[in-house]
Amino acid sequence: MTSSSSPSQDTQSFAQNHPDGLRADALMEEDVAWSHEVDGERDGDQFDRSERAALRRVAGLSTELEDVTEVEYRQLRLERVVLVGVWTSGTATDSENSLAELAALAETAGALVLDGVIQRRDKPDAATYIGSGKANELRDIVLETGADTVICDGELSPGQLIHLEDVVKVKVIDRTALILDIFAQHAKSREGKAQVALAQMQYMLPRLRGWGQSLSRQMGGGKGGGLATRGPGETKIETDRRRIREKMAKMRREIADMKVGREIKRQERRRNKVPSVAIAGYTNAGKSSLLNRLTGAGVLVQNELFATLDPTVRRAETPSGRIYTLADTVGFVRHLPHHLVEAFRSTMEEVGDSDLILHVVDGSHPAPEEQLAAVREVVRDVGATKVPEIVVINKADAADPLVLQRLMRNEKRSIAVSARTGQGIAELLALIDVELPHPSVEIEVLVPYTLGRLVARAHSEGEVISEEHTPEGTLLKLRVHEELAAELAAYVPAPAV
Repeated sequence: MTSSSSPSQDTQSFAQNHPDGLRADALMEEDVAWSHEVDGERDGDQFDRSERAALRRVAGLSTELEDVTEVEYRQLRLERVVLVGVWTSGTATDSENSLAELAALAETAGALVLDGVIQRRDKPDAATYIGSGKANELRDIVLETGADTVICDGELSPGQLIHLEDVVKVKVIDRTALILDIFAQHAKSREGKAQVALAQMQYMLPRLRGWGQSLSRQMGGGKGGGLATRGPGETKIETDRRRIREKMAKMRREIADMKVGREIKRQERRRNKVPSVAIAGYTNAGKSSLLNRLTGAGVLVQNELFATLDPTVRRAETPSGRIYTLADTVGFVRHLPHHLVEAFRSTMEEVGDSDLILHVVDGSHPAPEEQLAAVREVVRDVGATKVPEIVVINKADAADPLVLQRLMRNEKRSIAVSARTGQGIAELLALIDVELPHPSVEIEVLVPYTLGRLVARAHSEGEVISEEHTPEGTLLKLRVHEELAAELAAYVPAPAV
């Protein structure tokens, strides 16, 4: 027979028999009995030990969307911008086209364009770019649209940047800074990133601004130490400029080292007498699409300005069997910042060292002639004016036939193609075959069958006019360069008696 006792009595007897740490363990047990004298006076819900130690979820704080379609239609907060341009020359249509291109650049950089205005002036205002009165009107537009950035269609001086920001009370950037931002987003290779970083530092160096501690001078170094000084030290902003100059010098050394590797590859192509063709043109004209169509390179193709920056070189073959290289270069744009031209000079040398330039222009663009002029200006800057040029009018399937006729009439060495549909590609390949430089020496040789490597070189490096297999060997009539002609001279057949 078992005797019953109250829970409180059991607890007291356990505590007496198990002193010190055991008593504390007993008090923490989950099955400790409920006591009316102790627990009855507590307010609120009482939880077991596991529930007390668990994380408690607070209702009503989660922002998780119940319907997945809400996630699909949710958009990121884009930078909201207002565009402003100064019309100094040309027609109103020219200025509107330039502002439309600025809008495309802003969208490529990830901004939301809210409005765009143009101011007619003889020249930009030296203080606020558009004049003090128009700057106040621009401030009203910014307040009305809720914009947080103003983008100017031109390169602002440091003073113009500061004064215009003081009036409109939001961030102000110019066309150069916008293009640099796009280049920074799209650069993928080590050389491309280094070139963009150098261009950004060149742009930022004269535009550094300081306030507060940035304008205070550091303590000069005295012989006795402590408070002794030799004169005013450099300010914080001067220190920043010095560091940027040091980084720029380091970047230039790195780019020069990378240029060595590119030059070695060029010299190897020259040594093997491999002709080179460079694809140049306005951004988004379809250069990468044309490269993919001609060589199957698989380069990124996107309807976006400056989608590809890193140069791509691919091997190609003419219809007659001649081997040549095809190089895709960085796209150009109107008012291309000179910082970029300098930074990407090593990349643009592909154009100057080529034997032929395929100048790609967008036939569906509202002003293709302006694209041609902008690209030729940059080509002239890199010293490639003597390289033969073929104007390739791309997007012929979407272009106005009258525009195509006008372009082909004005550009004597031109051809209309469509990289998307393949229209005119065969004719372009035949034209490249004709325009590439031809070997200078014509020779007839009888190569023994044991020297098949010479026959292979004759096909890859020269132009085979005729080929006949005789009992003595392969009889070739061909045009080759001087070095290969010297090697083949030993196999010139003796004249018939």
